Amino acid sequence: MEPSLHQHTSQHGGSGPSPDKDRNGFAATLWKHRKEYLAISPFYILFAVFGLFPIAFSMYLSFQKWDGIGEMTFNGLNNYQFMLTDPEFWSAVRNTVVIWIYSTIPMLCFALIIAFLLNASFVRFRTFFRIGYFLPNVTSLVAVAIVFSTLFSNNYGLLNYFLNLIGLESVEWLNKMWGIQLAISIMIIWRWVGYNAIIYLAGLQSIPTVLYEAAKIDGATGIQAFFRITIPNLRPIILFTVITSTIGGMQVFTEPQVLVGNDGGVSGGGLTIVLYLYREAFVNNYFGYGSAVGWGMFILIALFSIINWRMVQGKGSNES
Repeated sequence: MEPSLHQHTSQHGGSGPSPDKDRNGFAATLWKHRKEYLAISPFYILFAVFGLFPIAFSMYLSFQKWDGIGEMTFNGLNNYQFMLTDPEFWSAVRNTVVIWIYSTIPMLCFALIIAFLLNASFVRFRTFFRIGYFLPNVTSLVAVAIVFSTLFSNNYGLLNYFLNLIGLESVEWLNKMWGIQLAISIMIIWRWVGYNAIIYLAGLQSIPTVLYEAAKIDGATGIQAFFRITIPNLRPIILFTVITSTIGGMQVFTEPQVLVGNDGGVSGGGLTIVLYLYREAFVNNYFGYGSAVGWGMFILIALFSIINWRMVQGKGSNES
């Protein structure tokens, strides 16, 4: 008796490819390109060990109570609950946002002006100036913080020396909240303005010169050409620098830590989110709570980045 059509179909696994055949094909492909996969495997192995695993472990640790030595105790959402109700955490958030406003907005404005001047034909020794402006970015951050601590020193600082020369009283910069935040902001501006200027300069050099020539023929002034040609063409680069500056500004740590210590100085003016995280995790040994603060900082950075993205990109979409 001949097998039925249904039996014949079931014996051959239907019309689609069999799972065994797919697995064999995938294995054959891996084996065929084994040298290529082996060549790129170090990156993925290192990323898994030093990137992916710490991220996953910090998420797990944020729900635990752990001092770094003893056994972990499941803590549920208590770490996050305490974080949201801790006034010191919100003070750190406020300080971080204030320092970001003091530093990022002037820094990007100065960087754009410097890039525009470096791109001008009347400026001589442009290569020298480009190197000079970028040099602070590769300088040791600890050394920079020590130098700025002497500049803003309460008793023997260089700024107070100049104030006394012109007949003004000394200012205790590092004993006032606004003074600490101003010192940290100036330090960030000094370090990163050249880096962003080089990025803007690369964007300026990609703008066709015929646009400026046409604007000059039409009678446009230099300021009009700057706002009607330069800024619109630099919008993607401006968006990039705003996002990266936001991410970096929310992670300020070394400047306040070296300048005023782990407690953020007088009145906690220099206590940023990362410094608060460092103090709770590595000074007070609250590693579970420190992990929760880290994830809270991640959410804040994502929110600020989205807001900045919509402010810059949305404005460009409306104009177009």
